[in-house]
Amino acid sequence: MNQDILANESFKGKISGIKIKGISCALPITRVTSVDRYNDFGKEAVDKIIKKTGVESIYRSNEKQTASDLAFASAKYLIEKSNVDINSINILIFVTQTPDYRLPATAYVLQHRLGLSEECLCFDINLGCSGYVSGLYIISSIMSSCDAQKGLLLVGETPSKRISPLDRSLSIIFGDCGTATLVEKDDSAEPMFFKFKSFGERFKKVIIPAGGYRNINASVEKTVWADGNTRSLHDTYMNGTDVFAFSILEVPKYITEFLEENHCSQETYDFIVLHQANEYILRQIGKKLKVDLSKIPIPIKYYGNTGGASIPLTLSYLKSQSINGDKRFLLSSFGTGLSWNVADICMNTEYILPVINTDDYYEDAFIDTNTKE
Repeated sequence: MNQDILANESFKGKISGIKIKGISCALPITRVTSVDRYNDFGKEAVDKIIKKTGVESIYRSNEKQTASDLAFASAKYLIEKSNVDINSINILIFVTQTPDYRLPATAYVLQHRLGLSEECLCFDINLGCSGYVSGLYIISSIMSSCDAQKGLLLVGETPSKRISPLDRSLSIIFGDCGTATLVEKDDSAEPMFFKFKSFGERFKKVIIPAGGYRNINASVEKTVWADGNTRSLHDTYMNGTDVFAFSILEVPKYITEFLEENHCSQETYDFIVLHQANEYILRQIGKKLKVDLSKIPIPIKYYGNTGGASIPLTLSYLKSQSINGDKRFLLSSFGTGLSWNVADICMNTEYILPVINTDDYYEDAFIDTNTKE
């Protein structure tokens, strides 16, 4: 086969007969405003970051609270409000880059806490900012090929735990959040369309160099890096300049390709929901797409960048603005990998619940040398 043809082909997917029947989001109790960081970094530096990113506040989990605690709270709330029989949920996928443990997968902990059936497929997906759209495709694909009637897609991040508090470039803008999305089979559902792309050669652009098994014995000492920020190899590093360029150049081009391939235009959609990377990036993407910015919700000022959780959190924000009824959404998320994707979905906003706040955590999750099973 002609190699040029192979190079130009992309990963596309179509899902039929699967519908989103609920979305819930949970934030921590503690809200930290950007101006609260004046004493840490100085007023001039913080004001510059606010102006550049649009982030005015984030929510930060407490010391014992993890991404799974926030995802659990959102899932429990969604199950209760949707009157779902927990025994009918046969798939649970947890998308996160801040799991409870290296092993086992946190999805098993969540299956146990939620009281789901033992006849339940569970696993984690290690994806960051692009995780929601990818997770939605994966769980929908699995359901399309098995007899499971309902599934839970949980997406949660606590970036505050993997970012140096001395890193002004990241600690001000990244917030914690957990989300739950209920999907179920429905023959009347409108098809969902997906498109994916990865730039694996740029894996170092957003990275935690240590903590896995590549640099397992790396020092935890924090030092000043070349970008002027203080962090250790166990903290998140992001090449902001390169990620910014990637976001405003590649993402709008990819969305345009998706629209052309599906014979759509931006007028086809009620809203274009983008990963909340930073306000300037979102406005630049909208400008390149020639989209009325009223179609691009930008709630990043309230929550910051919540990684993979940002798209369901943005959908929840839309619902809070009295957006009601059946809507068609173009979703696009992008980030760590580097990776990015696009999805075309239809859903009724009546299935989106109000955002909740919690400081709860799972006490039985802590293990010491005296623990016996």
